[in-house]
Amino acid sequence: MTPVATDPDVAEAGPDTGLPSRVQSVDRALRLLEVVAATAPRGETVTSLAARCEINRATAWRLLGTLEARGLVERDPTTNRYRIGLAMIRMSASAGYDGLVRRTRHILERVSEVTGETADLAVAGHHGVTYVGEVAPPAVMAINWVAREVPLHATSTGKAFLAWLPPDEARAMLDDPLPRFTDTTITALDVLMDELALIRERGYAECAGELEPALYGVSAPILNLDDRPLGVFSVWGPVGRVPVSRFAELGPLVVEAAAEVRAALLG
Repeated sequence: MTPVATDPDVAEAGPDTGLPSRVQSVDRALRLLEVVAATAPRGETVTSLAARCEINRATAWRLLGTLEARGLVERDPTTNRYRIGLAMIRMSASAGYDGLVRRTRHILERVSEVTGETADLAVAGHHGVTYVGEVAPPAVMAINWVAREVPLHATSTGKAFLAWLPPDEARAMLDDPLPRFTDTTITALDVLMDELALIRERGYAECAGELEPALYGVSAPILNLDDRPLGVFSVWGPVGRVPVSRFAELGPLVVEAAAEVRAALLG
C-alpha cells in the first residue's frame, strides 16, 4: 500500500485523535494577531512579536506581510511597529458581543447570586466603556445598563478602565474641569488622577453615588496580555444594600471575577 503523504504544516489531529485539526502556519498567524492586538495602541516590531510568539523572525516577517496585505495588520513606516488593521476592526465590529456574553454569563450569574446585587460586564472602546452583559437578582428591580456608555470619571466602571491606562492617555480622554453629576462627583482632574493611582494599587475602583446619588458599586479591570483594560467587571446596587462599608467585601470578589473573565477570553 502506498503511504499517504502528510502535510508538515498540519498538526497531528483530526477525527481519529478526537482533537480538532490545526494548521501550524494559520495557528502562528492567529497568535501574531492576538499579540498585535494585546500591544495596542503602541504596537510592536517584528523582532519583539516573533520573540513573544516563540517563532523565528523570518517566519514572523512572512506571516505579518501576508496579514498586512489582507489589511488585518498595518505597519508604521516610521517606527516599524505593527498594529491591528482596518480589516480586523471591521470584522470585530460585525461580530457583536453575543459570544462574549455567552462565555461569561455563568460568572455574572454566580457573582450576582453570591452578592445579592447586580453584576455587569463592560467592554473597552476607543472612547470609553460600554455595558454588554448584566445579571440582576430576580427579586430586585434594577436599572438596565446594557448598551449604555457612562461617564468615565463618575463611575467605578469608568475609573477601573482609566486606572490601567498610561496617565497621559487617561488624561487625554477627560475634560478639565470634569462634569458634575452629584455632590460626590470628582470634578478636578488632578484629584481624579490621584484616585486612579490609588485604585491601581488597591486593584479595584469604588463609586459612592457619583453618577446617580443612590447607586454605589465597585469594579475591577479585565486585562489583556499587556495589562491594558479589555473590559471591566462591576457589582453595584442602591446605597441601602451596597453602602461604603461593603466595598471591602465586594472589591476582592470583582477582582476575582475579572480574572475569571480574562481567563475565559485569553485562555
